[in-house]
Amino acid sequence: MTARAVVLRVGAALVQVAVAAIAVFVLTALLPGDTAVVVLGEHADQQQLAALRAQLGLDDPLEQRFLNWVTGLLRGDLGVSLLTGAPVAEEIGRGLATTVLLAGATLLVLLPVAFATGVYCGLREDSRVAWAVNSLLLLLNAIPEFVLGLLLIGAVSVRAGWLPATAAGLSGWSLLSEPAVLVLPVVVLAAKQVCGLARQVRIGVIEANSAEYADHVRLLGLSEPVVVLRHVLPGGIRPALQQLARTVDGLLGGVVVVEALFAFPGMGSGFVEAVKARDLPLVQGYALLFAVTTVVLSLVADLLTARLVPQAEAAR
Repeated sequence: MTARAVVLRVGAALVQVAVAAIAVFVLTALLPGDTAVVVLGEHADQQQLAALRAQLGLDDPLEQRFLNWVTGLLRGDLGVSLLTGAPVAEEIGRGLATTVLLAGATLLVLLPVAFATGVYCGLREDSRVAWAVNSLLLLLNAIPEFVLGLLLIGAVSVRAGWLPATAAGLSGWSLLSEPAVLVLPVVVLAAKQVCGLARQVRIGVIEANSAEYADHVRLLGLSEPVVVLRHVLPGGIRPALQQLARTVDGLLGGVVVVEALFAFPGMGSGFVEAVKARDLPLVQGYALLFAVTTVVLSLVADLLTARLVPQAEAAR
């Protein structure tokens, strides 16, 4: 990828972030409910509600609130929580370590399993084992995360008593003191995402393994391991990079469900609580962070894919 192409791609990413920011603000502003009612209760009188709405700025025109929000974003200020009065960045940061730990542990399991499975099924595409593995992955992909989580809690935690069902009392890096609490959430998150990633790796490996350049280097007398490692895998893994970005992005959606299901005090559960409380600045902060993460992952995947294109073409 040329320097001009990189600049254009980064510029497109910045435009996507700007559009995402506008969409986040508009959609959160359309959420039903009233923060003042959540704070004071349904039986509060109208004068109290009106005073609190004025104090929180809820009566300001939508365009004025948007301008204030964007101005704060340009200064690196996400605003303050309507309920606690704490900075939004601080509120989000409280659950960041928990979510990062959960997502990181999931990736440590997901990536080697998905790539190894995809490579094996691509190189042995006609074997019974590959057929069985592909069937199992499709089955796991069809099961919603909350359903799989409930099934595992019922079977593994409640009936068998092998693993804890929740992370109650633990948060952040303290989860490492009880690693057993991570097992079921990691399994649920990885099971949903492994299918798409393994499938893309499998397709890429099949195409690269049957390409003319792979047959050519075999005719030159190179051993099969060398052919696979130096010529098949670079071209086979390249198509999976975009899927890897979508996989990591999918973890963000899965984390919301899994953290609520297993009582993990992370960003996912914090986002759910913020929506329930109609804490608009906090909801906007979470949503914007998720959107920016998606754009950045897509950008990185595009740049890495372009980086591998010359190598794959050279191999041909």
